[in-house]
Amino acid sequence: MDKDDIVDILNDLIETTKDGEYGFRTSAERAHSANVKATLNSRAASCAAGAAELQALVRQYGGEPEDDGTALGAMHRGWVAVKAAISTSAHDDHAILAECERGEDKAVNTFRKAAQEPDLPADVRAVIERQLQGARANHDQVKALRDATKV
Repeated sequence: MDKDDIVDILNDLIETTKDGEYGFRTSAERAHSANVKATLNSRAASCAAGAAELQALVRQYGGEPEDDGTALGAMHRGWVAVKAAISTSAHDDHAILAECERGEDKAVNTFRKAAQEPDLPADVRAVIERQLQGARANHDQVKALRDATKV
């Protein structure tokens, strides 16, 4: 695996992580419960830190790091915004959290696929595996909060 392959994998993960950051932030803006808002803002900050770590790794490998999420992520955030705009009750936090969970399912799968790449350098593999655990933790926290908001 050459440096360009490593940079491509890392940049895909940056886009996924940025999608998570923007998605959590957008969802927090539309949530009704202070607890849900705080949790989603915390998850957004965690994603931002993860993206910064991946961007530094891309630079270390001589690449230009991505700075945005994906078009699909932007559509997902738009869908969350539309759902929140047409609803006004705290019950809608459940729907917002369900969408966040769906987004984290994608993130977990993306990181899992990257972690399975053969021939990754040890430093890159360690970061990817640690961030995979973070994506799983995000997913589990959002799922637990979603389950707690069932109506």
